[in-house]
Amino acid sequence: MLASRVHRVRPVASLQEFFRDSVDQAMHRQGLRADDHTAYYVVNLLTLFARSDALYEETQAGLGLKPLALMLAEAAETFNSQERVFVLQRVGDVSLFLAGFFSESLAKRLVDIDYYIHMGGGAYGSLSVQVRGTPRGQAFGPVFSELARNFKCFVDVLNDVRNQARVNDDQDILRLYETWLRTGSKHAERLLRRLGIEPNNNVDTRSRH
Repeated sequence: MLASRVHRVRPVASLQEFFRDSVDQAMHRQGLRADDHTAYYVVNLLTLFARSDALYEETQAGLGLKPLALMLAEAAETFNSQERVFVLQRVGDVSLFLAGFFSESLAKRLVDIDYYIHMGGGAYGSLSVQVRGTPRGQAFGPVFSELARNFKCFVDVLNDVRNQARVNDDQDILRLYETWLRTGSKHAERLLRRLGIEPNNNVDTRSRH
């Protein structure tokens, strides 16, 4: 199931090349050093999820995203190890993509970016344990382990790819500051300093208008 999941990534070459260059540049800007296999996994993830039919799935309410907590509950309850691996990988992948590419919209929701960071990092960590000692683990175990350890850093990389360090107005700056306060994002911190704003965790942005 894990192998078939990875092999489903069959991108348009130009789109994959775009994401490869973007991820490489973002990792350089973030000062993130990662194994080539992990970087390639992230590139393939972006290329795959560029197709909405790969990101969304059929739910009882129609096409959408199943709640992460429900997916993890299903993984915990199943006796099928292959299905558990698939679900854990799905949770990690979706969490990384949403936290990296939709951090601004998540800031407006009850369940925000730090929830996705916690869920995604935990899922990849559990996944690296589940595949340990198997042929799949030999191929992808180090990738999942690195994604678990550096999940927040990879969120920063994806956010960099998405935004290319563009901040358009005061409201964007506020959301950027709130992201830094909640997650300690080094990417958000660098952007704030580039804008001439010194991050200060004693500031409560909830009092700002």
